[in-house]
Amino acid sequence: MNPQGERWTAEQVLALAPDAASHKAGGKLAGAASWSGTGARGQAVWGLCAGSGGEPYRTVIDLHGPAYRCSCPSRKFPCKHALGLLLLWGAG
Repeated sequence: MNPQGERWTAEQVLALAPDAASHKAGGKLAGAASWSGTGARGQAVWGLCAGSGGEPYRTVIDLHGPAYRCSCPSRKFPCKHALGLLLLWGAG
């Protein structure tokens, strides 16, 4: 949440994207159909996103930092999964 205790806007989330490709890919993962096991408590948001492998990617975000951790092999930071999860959370 932002300092006023509000969820982030899509513009705030997408401003974190490391490049245009991540911006676009994160937007595609913003739908609830891409995620399972999602949740939020305090300053943490988490979820599982089906990827190209057999196991879903585990994505966790600390909103205070923000700080991101995802089990995907991407070297981009934040990865498209973190962006998609933040967009989903921001939309409520």
